Amino acid sequence: MRLDKFLKVSRLIKRRTVANKVSEQGRIYVNGMSAKPAKQLKEGDIITIVQADNEYKIKVIKIPLNNISVQEASTLYEEIN
Repeated sequence: MRLDKFLKVSRLIKRRTVANKVSEQGRIYVNGMSAKPAKQLKEGDIITIVQADNEYKIKVIKIPLNNISVQEASTLYEEIN
């Protein structure tokens, strides 16, 4: 699944267009490397999102086949420190 779509489906970023914009600005990293919106994710990847003074690290647990419910969204990833 594409990075921008995963961020939207997992509800980490509200809209796919916003995920595209943030990624194009170089504020999203996958496994320590700057990532473009079309980056293909796999289970176990580490996503780092940099926002202002905060840095969020997320480990991909599961890649969904399509859209999922709001309740299931948090099962796709785990936050790491």
